[in-house]
Amino acid sequence: MLKWLWVSLVVVVLDQATKFLASGTLILHDPVAVLPFFNLTLMHNPGAAFSFLAGASGWQRWFFTALAVVVSVVLAVWLRRLQPQEKWMAAALALVLGGAVGNLIDRVMYGYVVDFIQLFYEGWYYPAFNIADSAITVGAVMLVIDALRGKEKQGRLS
Repeated sequence: MLKWLWVSLVVVVLDQATKFLASGTLILHDPVAVLPFFNLTLMHNPGAAFSFLAGASGWQRWFFTALAVVVSVVLAVWLRRLQPQEKWMAAALALVLGGAVGNLIDRVMYGYVVDFIQLFYEGWYYPAFNIADSAITVGAVMLVIDALRGKEKQGRLS
């Protein structure tokens, strides 16, 4: 099932290309309105999701780097062990793997993750994110759906 790594590669390439464009054209923390609920806003996140541990003294860079490497290896091994009929699971794992590698590249190169997509409604702003984060989220939702479908099938068999 390693043939699904092309999905991961596409995620990494799109993620890095959009981060390169955002970093080269946007000014840090200066939003550019695109739609009434969507800005392009360059941000640097040294923490994890929702800027968790962003204010730590720097150790988090290496912790999250090591964690991303371990998770990436586990996902690649899991992907390799899938059966050919497990296409949904393979796609989900490939998306998560691509997102993890995309953000890992940022952590190693810059010490932070480049975010630039900002959604908001009136005074509420969702934390900025990027293509890698989106791929991780979609892949994780697919994994949850797969788990729920599995439980549903088990319930019908018993």
